[in-house]
Amino acid sequence: MHPLVDTHCHLDVDEFDRDRDEVIARAREAGVTRQIVPAIDAATWPKLRDVCAKDDGLYAAYGLHPLLLDRHRDAHLDELRDWVERERPVAIGECGLDYFVEGLDPERQQHFFDGQLKIAREFDLPVVVHARRAVDAVIASIRRIGGLRGVVHSFSGSQEQAQQLWKQGFLLGLGGPVTYERANRLRKLAASMPLEFLVLETDAPDQPDADNRGQRNEPAHMTRVLHTIADLRGVDPDEVARATTANAERLFGLA
Repeated sequence: MHPLVDTHCHLDVDEFDRDRDEVIARAREAGVTRQIVPAIDAATWPKLRDVCAKDDGLYAAYGLHPLLLDRHRDAHLDELRDWVERERPVAIGECGLDYFVEGLDPERQQHFFDGQLKIAREFDLPVVVHARRAVDAVIASIRRIGGLRGVVHSFSGSQEQAQQLWKQGFLLGLGGPVTYERANRLRKLAASMPLEFLVLETDAPDQPDADNRGQRNEPAHMTRVLHTIADLRGVDPDEVARATTANAERLFGLA
C-alpha cells in the first residue's frame, strides 16, 4: 500500500509520553509514515518542537486552539509570528472556532482566529482549522481575510459547506468519525467528494475509530479510516492512499 500521511495527530501531548517511540513505530509498520503535529497553546510549542525534532516523519504546526481560549493572551500572536519566522513550521494551527462548547467567548475566539489567519497569509503557510458548529463562520473568516489555503480537520459540515471550502482552496480532513455506521451524512460525503480535496487524519489521541472506541487513538489506526472510505467509494484502498498522500504533500510542502 502507498505510504500514508496522518494530517492531524497530537503526538506531543502527555498521553504519549510513556510510549511515543512505540506509537511512531507502530504507525510506520502500518504504513503511516508521516504525521502533521498541530499545537494547541503557546505553552506547548517548545515540547512540540522537541518531539518533532527527534523524528524526520513528524512535522510541526504552531497555533492557538479555540478550546483553550482562557490560556491565550494577545501577546501570544506576536510570539507565534516569531516562532513561525524562526522554526519554519509546515502550517499554522490548530486554530479556528468552536460554537459547541458553552462559555467560549465568540468575539475573543474570532480575535485569535483572525490573527492566526493573517499570520498564515503573511508567511504563505496553510492553516489547520478546527470548526465545530461554526463552519459558516469559519468560511466567512477565510473569505474576509483572503489569500489562504489549508484544511478543515474532522470536517462535520454539509455538502454545500464543503463545496464552499473547496472553492476557497481548502481540503477536508476525515478520520475516525467516518467509520461509525450512523454517521450517514459524513459517510455520504466521503463516498462522493472529489478525492483531490480529501486528506486523512486521526486526531490522536482523540476520536478513535469504531473498532477502537473508548480507547486512546494513535496514527497506526488511520488504516481503518482509509479502508472505510475506500469501501464507501467502491475503490481499491491504494487509490485513496495515493490521492490523499499527494494532497497532503502538496498542501504542507512535504518532501
